[in-house]
Amino acid sequence: MDNKHEILELLRGVAAGRTTPEQALLELKTEPFRDLGYAKVDFHRSLRQGAAEVIYGAGKTAEQIAGIAAAMGERGCRNILITRMDAAAAEIVAGAVPLDYRPVPRLGIAFPGERPALGHIVVATGGTSDQPAAEEAALTAEALGNRVTRLYDVGVAGLHRLLSNLEPLMSARCVVAVAGMEGALASVIGGLVDCPVVAVPTSVGYGASFGGLSALLAMLNSCASGCSVVNIDNGFGAGYLASMINQMEGLSEE
Repeated sequence: MDNKHEILELLRGVAAGRTTPEQALLELKTEPFRDLGYAKVDFHRSLRQGAAEVIYGAGKTAEQIAGIAAAMGERGCRNILITRMDAAAAEIVAGAVPLDYRPVPRLGIAFPGERPALGHIVVATGGTSDQPAAEEAALTAEALGNRVTRLYDVGVAGLHRLLSNLEPLMSARCVVAVAGMEGALASVIGGLVDCPVVAVPTSVGYGASFGGLSALLAMLNSCASGCSVVNIDNGFGAGYLASMINQMEGLSEE
């Protein structure tokens, strides 16, 4: 049992008398993790944090990725995120488990299934070159059950492109602003919307951008309130955080 909502329903069943405490204990009395030798797969991650464990693909062999995903799939996990996985590894993994692979963000979703589309998150980029990090954020948020609107290539070099999309920006519960170069997009969006902005500096830019350091420092020094910053090119971290922000209202009502 990997979903905290399923566990909550189980406990409600006990309270309502539909399930005996012994039956509930039997369902919950499973190993909290499985030791595969090369990895210890955390099956209780969703109970603690609200989402299943995410597999970081870089540095792992394709066989290791497939083994972890298979172990999670056996426990009923669906829409398992695999980040930073190259196409060659994805081809091998796809032969072992069901996989939806996206080459631009190098992201795979193992055991893909139906997902809710809650709330509204906007993912905006300064330029087309920022799409790898942006798609990592957008697909992460979608896999976690959020409705996502993409606004790509709306950077400050042509501000009218952003201003023509005020309606989706104003209706969002969270905006992910992805930009390289000088990273000004996050500050501009932060000054327009009334929701949290998660800024993602990217390594896009010429020499003095220092591989995204200029955008990172600019975003950290943003004068717009409500703007937080993740690491350079960390689309996954932004998408995960945006999901938590977007779903806080719905979770508080349960």
